Amino acid sequence: MRMTDTFIKPMHPEGRKFVAIFALVTLVLFAVEDVLGWIGVGLTVWCYYFFRDPERVTPDAPGLVISPADGVVSLIEPAVPPRELGLPEEPLTRVSVFMSVFNCHVNRAPVAGKVEKIAYKAGKFLNASLDKASEDNERNSLVIRMDDDRILTVTQIAGLVARRIVSFTQEGAVLDRGERFGLIRFGSRLDIYLPDGVAPSVKIGQTMIAGETVIADLSK
Repeated sequence: MRMTDTFIKPMHPEGRKFVAIFALVTLVLFAVEDVLGWIGVGLTVWCYYFFRDPERVTPDAPGLVISPADGVVSLIEPAVPPRELGLPEEPLTRVSVFMSVFNCHVNRAPVAGKVEKIAYKAGKFLNASLDKASEDNERNSLVIRMDDDRILTVTQIAGLVARRIVSFTQEGAVLDRGERFGLIRFGSRLDIYLPDGVAPSVKIGQTMIAGETVIADLSK
């Protein structure tokens, strides 16, 4: 690996217009005051890194559930999947991964399978680390049916600063484990509802890497 690869990461196309806006504002700030301009440079670099989209090495062992997001496990608890999906109202183990504004925000499929349903629900923009954010905040949920006919639900939740959930997939699409399926702008959370009887192998406070960290093993 080259030294530059450590610091310079590919940027997702979704971020290009935002970096351009930050850069344009920075030029204006330099015209006003050099100090303000250098602050703009720092914010432009931050915006670029927010939309970074590095390659990830996804484990290929069968039965693994992989983290769909970079961040920290903020909650592990029983919860009913989003009601707009029309699933049975029975609690499943929910693992929540909170993404700060410094995390990579590209979301990846936790398992391979067919996208059976996608449901969007408008809502509030509470702090995504709060438990009630799963119920009250803007969200976009996917039901993925795996080859063994079990389903796994993953929900993108907008946060206090996030104002846009972006989806790259559609109903009927077949996703590979670790494949990019969406992005949330500027701080948010992902909820993963594990199939009934599956226990998570992570703990609250553990750092997650999207597409790489194992959340659970469906074969156990």
